[in-house]
Amino acid sequence: MSAASAVSAAGAAGAESGGLAVSAVRGPAPEGAFDALRAQLHEAAGVFADGPDALQGILLGIVDDVDRAVREPLEIFPVCHHSPASATAMARRLREKQPKVVYLELCEDMAPLLSELRNCTLPVALQAFASEIEGFPVEWAPLSVVAPITEASAEYQAIAYALETPGVELVLVDRSSDHVFQWEPRGTEKSAEPGDPDTTPADEESALHGDAVGLEIGDLRPRFAELEEHLLRHGRVRHWSEWWHQYVELPLGDCDHDTYRQVMLLIGSLFRRLAPGDPRKVRVDEDRERHMWTRMREHLAATGTDPADCLYVCGAFHAAARVEEFGVHGADTFEIGPRSATTWQYGLIPSSHAAIEAQFGLAAGSVSIAATVWAKNLKRTGVTPFRLAGQAGTKKKSTKARKTTGAAVPAPVAAGPAADKLSGFLQQPPVLDRLDEAELLGWSVEIVRAARRNGYLASTADAISVFETSILLAGMRDRARPTPYDFQDAAVTCIEKEAVPGRRDVRRLVEIMMGGDRIGKVGYDALPPLARDVHDRLAPLQLNLEQRGVRRALLDIASRPELERCSDVLWMLRYLMPPGTARPIMGERRLGERPIQESWDLALGTHQRALIELGYEGVSIEQVLEQRLRRTAHAPQATAAVILEAVEDATLYLRGRRLADELGARALEVLTSERGVDGAPEVLRRVRRLLAFYRTGEPELPPWIESFVKAGYAHYCTLLPTAFVDEDATVRQVAATLGFLFQMEGLALSLGCDRTQLELAVAQSHPEEPAKVALLWAAQLQLGGLSRAELRARCDELLENPMVLPAYPHYLSGFVHALEPVPQLTDFVVEAVSNAFARLPDPVLLPWLPTLIRTLRSGGSELAPLLIREAGRVFPGRLAALDAWVPPWQSPPAAVPSARRAVGGGLALLAAHPATCDAVAELLGCDGTWSTADPDPAGAALLDRHPATAAALEALLSAS
Repeated sequence: MSAASAVSAAGAAGAESGGLAVSAVRGPAPEGAFDALRAQLHEAAGVFADGPDALQGILLGIVDDVDRAVREPLEIFPVCHHSPASATAMARRLREKQPKVVYLELCEDMAPLLSELRNCTLPVALQAFASEIEGFPVEWAPLSVVAPITEASAEYQAIAYALETPGVELVLVDRSSDHVFQWEPRGTEKSAEPGDPDTTPADEESALHGDAVGLEIGDLRPRFAELEEHLLRHGRVRHWSEWWHQYVELPLGDCDHDTYRQVMLLIGSLFRRLAPGDPRKVRVDEDRERHMWTRMREHLAATGTDPADCLYVCGAFHAAARVEEFGVHGADTFEIGPRSATTWQYGLIPSSHAAIEAQFGLAAGSVSIAATVWAKNLKRTGVTPFRLAGQAGTKKKSTKARKTTGAAVPAPVAAGPAADKLSGFLQQPPVLDRLDEAELLGWSVEIVRAARRNGYLASTADAISVFETSILLAGMRDRARPTPYDFQDAAVTCIEKEAVPGRRDVRRLVEIMMGGDRIGKVGYDALPPLARDVHDRLAPLQLNLEQRGVRRALLDIASRPELERCSDVLWMLRYLMPPGTARPIMGERRLGERPIQESWDLALGTHQRALIELGYEGVSIEQVLEQRLRRTAHAPQATAAVILEAVEDATLYLRGRRLADELGARALEVLTSERGVDGAPEVLRRVRRLLAFYRTGEPELPPWIESFVKAGYAHYCTLLPTAFVDEDATVRQVAATLGFLFQMEGLALSLGCDRTQLELAVAQSHPEEPAKVALLWAAQLQLGGLSRAELRARCDELLENPMVLPAYPHYLSGFVHALEPVPQLTDFVVEAVSNAFARLPDPVLLPWLPTLIRTLRSGGSELAPLLIREAGRVFPGRLAALDAWVPPWQSPPAAVPSARRAVGGGLALLAAHPATCDAVAELLGCDGTWSTADPDPAGAALLDRHPATAAALEALLSAS
């Protein structure tokens, strides 16, 4: 498939489908070097479309676009993103022309980042990031724009030339990152360039860019689906990356500058004219072109630079622009709007070949293959590329090489009239490269070796098979020399039989062999202050945390107390960073505990992008953590439980009281505004933990938690009757509400609350659900309104009533949940469950068992140990004793001594410890002397003076 047939057939395909976006009718084409080409394409239009009218507007319009761009005084250099041919042509042209100003299609606000590229290992991506936005829909946050840079790209060659050559100015002319989102239509999600799901690798490396919007310099792919399908089918290739490699990269690899430039302009104009007429995309494309030409004219007018000394590097799609603002003499009618009030942060993040392929819809392995082709182009053409001095991953030139290169640089070439190079290029047959058997044989041997290392049963016969199949596939696809894509298909066919024995399949092994998924790294000097601070504070660990992979850190804090600061940093990183960045192997952080020894798996190099984006939020991790906790506490959907968690995190990681007190006051405010008990279990758990911490580590309770307990007591008393009858309130939530009231009662009463509130709330509760009825009985028992004998009698009535018997397990579930507010009920719950197992029929008992297991599992850390410990105390410890064992609740009641006799017996114990007895008597206001002759009268006098105490003691002894 020659270039001429590709152009003509593409035009025919577009004309037949009717999906054309042809510009308005223009005047007669200017006479010039391309008149002969116009005549030839006019004849081709008649051959392909049964008449010249159907294709004349397309084919002749393409030549007009090329002629117009070539005649422009400011030289336009069209490129394709991550194209080795574009990079080679760019390096060659920069050494020939030596422009004084380079205009580059890249977001103008990213210019300060370019000098930091020398501190990085390519590929990396320029990033603009905004977490707090103004003027955009809230659902778009955070906003992120990335522009990946690889060594085998024309934009890197232009950047390196401008930064390393004295007196050369680099000007970025594309719209700002803010305008990228300003020009997005409202009511839609922020959009990234769509990737092909069939060719997008779903691994860690492909996600290095996150969900950022990708910007690529020279997006050159047909937007007309039928055109791409037509080219792939006639080119006998599987995807667009392979077609571009075969029919553009290889032919342009050895072309001169004029031929390269005119061919790229032709391709850009072709794809532009055959693009679907999407008004939104057309408007954005044209506005970008107006913006770039406006910025260039402004710079030329401000500096007085001669356009002949400038070079404009842009995508071939935009090089063929047809807007009125095109050219240095274009119309000045476009007004660039102001940016929004959004604050943008800028930095460099690591990128990878897989991330670039995934974001821009390229075939897996295509960028790695492009890097291999770039190295071959440099070796074959002898072009010396530009590299930033001191950049990691680049080879330093020797003095001799530098001198030779300096002597070989030609003088700047004066621009002359452009000759027609398109006609010869389009008419020549495709060049058939001869088979390089040594290269193909080396590939075959290497892939078999890699396959054996990854578990495949490959042999020398497979290497021969791969070699022959590659030649066969290339011949079937009309090419004499197998491409890397042919070789990849042959390797998959011959080696990967039925299953993949390891983690990598053969296709992935070929990609690694062709150059691998190269992953970039941002150097220390190019990191934001927060990231540098993290590395500095972790320096005592003596680990190279900038490298990718997992590093094991051992912290013996007991012998090296200075490592405790490293531990603080690691725990904050674990809280702020993605999972896997800092993973504790040994050690934990709890309130009131100090670390002794810890072990960590650290992968800061792997998650460098997340660490850099963290640096956009503040200058230290403490500041970022404080901001996030405040943001969590003041979120519209924040609940009291969520804010208490933030209070606990602030106490745990920041150690200070200032933020915790502020967030605690916010928790009190939110609690009083809640109208349900959904968060009661979490509130109870966290308040109980915070109280235990403050009571053991502080001289007094913080004012906010005292206010929280006091307000919570009154709040939950008010909600309790409603919660008992609310169908949406679960048994666990009601039990947690009662748990808060009973467990915080002592503190709440000491702060001025009235127990009558709780008694009235329980009296006003009238639940109908069996489990909640059991909870109410437990609450009445705790308040003294129900005795154990009465509770036991009610349960016996339920077991004897056949109408209620199927619902009895639900009552038991309520009793199990009642252990949270009334842990003294443990022995009764064991009794009730034992009676249920003994008396309930199997059709009722067996369906309830999963519910019992789920109940114990949901509160397993607190409820199950209580039941197990009580059951171990009640039941016999040996199997032989089980037959003769009688449950305590079925044993005949033993004679209970009267309170007077019990106290009289206890007086003998008091007489043995007179000091204790004197202290109690003085506290109660009793006066008297010791009498060893008859201790009973003295005890009787004490009981007569305090009859209520005597009655309560007798009831307690009877219950036990």
